[in-house]
Amino acid sequence: MINYLYKLAILTGVFLAICVISGCPDRTSEEKGKFLIRVGSNVMTVPEFTKAFEIVKTAYPTDMMQNADYANEVRLQVLKQMTERMILLERAGELHIEISDAELEAAVADIKKGYPEGMFKKVLIESAISFDSWKNELKIRLLMEKVIARELGEKITITSEEIANYREEHHRADDSATESEEKTEDTNEMLAGRLYREKTEEAYHLWIKKLEEKYTIEINKAEWEKIADL
Repeated sequence: MINYLYKLAILTGVFLAICVISGCPDRTSEEKGKFLIRVGSNVMTVPEFTKAFEIVKTAYPTDMMQNADYANEVRLQVLKQMTERMILLERAGELHIEISDAELEAAVADIKKGYPEGMFKKVLIESAISFDSWKNELKIRLLMEKVIARELGEKITITSEEIANYREEHHRADDSATESEEKTEDTNEMLAGRLYREKTEEAYHLWIKKLEEKYTIEINKAEWEKIADL
């Protein structure tokens, strides 16, 4: 599931802007021929996947990534995540969902606000990420979140009865303990948020599975086998 607390993931560059949308102007003819994943009009080439995987590798201990089996598991997970990402972008195009310049600039300002002066730029420099690449990736992430919100947001409801049942199942307090009315209200809000996230995640998995069945997803097996043997 797309994590709405995406600030760290974006700033560490786990998924840089990698031109998954077809028609990327700087691709050579050779790169176009070496597609790895294709979902409708969205294409990821072998070089793009390799770049993404190299970035993801930095989030894991070096000794673990030296284990071939473990590295292949991570590589397969990246393949799954990239495919899912492209499905969401394909859905965005189908629904004509876009991120306006105003929405993007507001998101940039909000993220920058959470860092001391000069620290935001420093983090990007230390991560070897250009501001334009980071901003483009942010736009893609906002787009995916917008698609999810459009498709699932209004379908998830939380009732007071569900909160009570959730509390009973997961937060059984000592019989002798008493809570103030204010604390109970805060706890209910916390439980409602947690329950909402759980229900959204469950709905998301069902929804993305339907989209996987809806769209034609192509994996270049020959190229994937070459990558998996590295």
